[in-house]
Amino acid sequence: METYKYVPSKRLITKRIIVTGFASGIGFATACRVVSEGAQVALFDLNELASRKALSAIPSENDQARSWTMDVSKEADVKTAVAEAIEWFGGGIDVLIHLAGILRGSYLSIEEVTVEDWDAVLEVNLKGSFLMAKHVSQYMIQQQSGAIVLTSSGAGVTEGSSSYSYGSSKGGTHGLALTLDRHLSTHGIRVNEVLPGYVETPMMLEAAEEALLNTGDGAVYRTTMDGLSTPKDIAAVMAFLASDDATSVRGTISTT
Repeated sequence: METYKYVPSKRLITKRIIVTGFASGIGFATACRVVSEGAQVALFDLNELASRKALSAIPSENDQARSWTMDVSKEADVKTAVAEAIEWFGGGIDVLIHLAGILRGSYLSIEEVTVEDWDAVLEVNLKGSFLMAKHVSQYMIQQQSGAIVLTSSGAGVTEGSSSYSYGSSKGGTHGLALTLDRHLSTHGIRVNEVLPGYVETPMMLEAAEEALLNTGDGAVYRTTMDGLSTPKDIAAVMAFLASDDATSVRGTISTT
């Protein structure tokens, strides 16, 4: 696995951060970035094998990073993993960067979308965002401080999506972020939502292949592939939002 190399800094040296979906894509790049900036990082992912490989590739020191195998759509998993991470942190948490998500059904017509795929995407993307925010915020409310960064998408927020279920889940996550900000800001908790553009991640590459299979449209496939940014680009935004430099930043942040 490629390791994202960053110039070490101390910007996040005091931060205790949970990163979900860390075993690949933006999650892995973000994990590398926040560790390089000195944070103590609890890493959550469903894929145990990929998590082991990713953790071994993250340049950390002195038990700076630790991983948990868990499912963000299962409340028991979320509750247990968050509690264990908080204990490992020493009793508090500063930042949640929630990146876990899936995409299915690119360019299927609505009559072709299965209930199974719809449920799976909404469970991970929307319910998972809710559960992570629910169980992290209770600790942040106790300490009257913290930052929550959710990941949505322009697909479902500023425009339609290639996937009915994905666009709906990200539209819901957008509404969740707005509502969390309204209710949690009074407790000193900052809530941001990032809308990444087209990024070269395993999920995006898989979705592009699925779209090509479903439509046979090679021109759309090539346009998509030519316009991808890198996970490292988005990781820089996530690290900024985790820092005190972002104290006055509010609402939704879009990237290319």
